[in-house]
Amino acid sequence: MRALEGSASADKAAEMLIGPAALMQLSHDEARIVVSYMRPRRINQGTVFIREGDADKTDFMLLILDGEVTVETIVVSRSEPITLTVLGPGRLIGELGLLDGEPRAASCTATTDVHGASLTREGLGKLLDDDPRTAAKLMMAISLRIAVRLRESTDKLKMYTQLTQAMQQEINQPTVQ
Repeated sequence: MRALEGSASADKAAEMLIGPAALMQLSHDEARIVVSYMRPRRINQGTVFIREGDADKTDFMLLILDGEVTVETIVVSRSEPITLTVLGPGRLIGELGLLDGEPRAASCTATTDVHGASLTREGLGKLLDDDPRTAAKLMMAISLRIAVRLRESTDKLKMYTQLTQAMQQEINQPTVQ
């Protein structure tokens, strides 16, 4: 399990894990502990490594160390995906699946060759057994990230609702001739 421990990538991963794009709530020492439970992962450019709707491969999250990943979704009644975002070094992907095992909400494609560090559900379980305090802080940090995303989504939904209501009012206006 401790494939990254002691490597040059371990220090880089620990720094990125506590950066503003990831989990700032962890100390450097805690981040190094978490990284020791991660596995290095290389993903070739063009590879779709998370598929929207996939219920089988939900047991990991990935910390991007180098490269870029495009996050896309298929919206109802569309055949071409819509790009939600492009993520680079220091960003986390897949933390919801790691926690709940539900089908993936979006697809992730390596836009470039990607080097990352992956934490599996098995690795998280081992961390929980070995160092419950650090595991709890990791879970709290992930929960805070999810809360921020949920609040952002709620704000977008409110704006969408306001726009929809305004459009409906405009449609309902009698036309003047």
